[in-house]
Amino acid sequence: MNKEDLQSLIYYETDQEMLLMDGFEDAFIGFSRRCGQPTLATYSFLKMLQILIERDGMDVQEADEYISFNCAGAWMGELTPVILYEYEDPFLDNWNKHA
Repeated sequence: MNKEDLQSLIYYETDQEMLLMDGFEDAFIGFSRRCGQPTLATYSFLKMLQILIERDGMDVQEADEYISFNCAGAWMGELTPVILYEYEDPFLDNWNKHA
């Protein structure tokens, strides 16, 4: 999905405009909402990492540092996108497989 398509989808779904991160359209996973706060674009850290590794040829450490400094560390005002750092719990993963 390109940035224009993503912006159209977001506006259709939320009737709001959001700041988006250039080059990470495939890492977009949805919206984050809190009472009384603007709706924010939300990205998957793991997908962002994968994009930088595959598209830009970075290793894991370089990609992590890039995201930390240029994305997670960039304040663009109250509409700054959210990066979701997925939590993986081996116990829960194993339990879910047997449930």
